[in-house]
Amino acid sequence: MPWRPMTPQDLAQVQVLADAIHVDHPEDAAVIAERQHLYPQGCLVLAEGESLGGYALTHPWRFGEPPPLNTRLGALPGSATTYYVHDVAILPSARGKGHAAQAASMLIEHARKAGFGNLSLVAVNHSQAFWEAMGFRRVAVPGIEAKLSSYGPDAALMVRDLASPQVDA
Repeated sequence: MPWRPMTPQDLAQVQVLADAIHVDHPEDAAVIAERQHLYPQGCLVLAEGESLGGYALTHPWRFGEPPPLNTRLGALPGSATTYYVHDVAILPSARGKGHAAQAASMLIEHARKAGFGNLSLVAVNHSQAFWEAMGFRRVAVPGIEAKLSSYGPDAALMVRDLASPQVDA
């Protein structure tokens, strides 16, 4: 299954995936559609023919201010300070095949080419070790605890400095 750009025609299938993968972190179809509309070059799907096995949603944002879950952005900030990885989600049947590492590498490369100094994300569902293997590190930002609590008890804000050497997946 290769990763390819997400199109508006993929959104219904992406919503089905999101509902199945993120039972504890649901997001409305309008939220996913808005992210794809605002920054289509940062949205990917893991596809084999007409079937999707995963997706990634990313966009420019402000470091240390992760958007609340299930909330529309309205617009991307003109003064973005990070390339934000909102979600990389893969069906259980497609896991363990290197797809997540491939997506992470693609997103890191996109962020480099777009001129960002870092990528950031909120790791959830025990994914912190994976993101550490991709070169991310946990970071503390004063006052962010309440915002992170909506992501779940294991939520961790993480950053990948693009000045650091590239991690091979």
